[in-house]
Amino acid sequence: MSTSSRDALVRRPFEGLPQEQDLVAMRQLIPAATISARTTAELGSEAVTLATILPMNWPAIRRSDGSVVVGLQASVPGGDLSRAFGQAIVQALALEPGSPVPTVALEDDSPRLQDVLDLDGDFAIEVHDSFEFWVDPEADRTAEVEASLREANEKIMPTRPVAGLEHAYWVDAGPKEHLRWVLDADEDRVVDAVARLHARRESGIGEGTKYVGSFRAEGLTIPVWDLPSGFGAEGVEAQAEAFSARFLEALETTEPLTVMERRARGGIVARQVTLR
Repeated sequence: MSTSSRDALVRRPFEGLPQEQDLVAMRQLIPAATISARTTAELGSEAVTLATILPMNWPAIRRSDGSVVVGLQASVPGGDLSRAFGQAIVQALALEPGSPVPTVALEDDSPRLQDVLDLDGDFAIEVHDSFEFWVDPEADRTAEVEASLREANEKIMPTRPVAGLEHAYWVDAGPKEHLRWVLDADEDRVVDAVARLHARRESGIGEGTKYVGSFRAEGLTIPVWDLPSGFGAEGVEAQAEAFSARFLEALETTEPLTVMERRARGGIVARQVTLR
């Protein structure tokens, strides 16, 4: 039986979109963030906000002003996130302003984000410390809305992009702080790079930091470092230039691992925790 385009698995759904790595971060890592975009001229050049999550985990909503907001962390059908969210935008545009898209009605010919968005924009990400972007500027802010917003805001883990380390995000997870870096690289290459650095005792970002593992998401690799409490995004930024230079150099190295590097790699793989 052949697999329809609706169900076919696309392992790298955001490939070809500007700022692919930040879109993956919005899907996987960041509680509250938005990217401004527009639909193609054929779809009216309508304003679209790509967001991390929406109330009720809606895939999309059409605001009172006619613009569309998409929730990238929503559960959607099919094997291609880009097709599902492209369909969500099409559905939203067909609704009366002020209406949500509660579910995505995916079809074999549903368009992908790459088809419905104007790709000439810069797709700059904005990380927020609240879900204030949920609020429709033209809708009434009732007591119920305020209470829901307040409850959601209380659950946000502080998250910040790291200046000097593109597509990397610091998060305060409570008992620990982490750095998570979205890389366009194969996971084996990332582990090799860490092993090369670890053999030289240079795999950490700074004092008290350590690499703890990596995971794949939407076709990209996300390595994770533990940071000591109080290290902060500022601590990462202070080390960003030197750390980025040595890590990317190790990542681009194609020489076979040395005996010490292979030993380091074995230890890393054995200790690596399952991350998500």
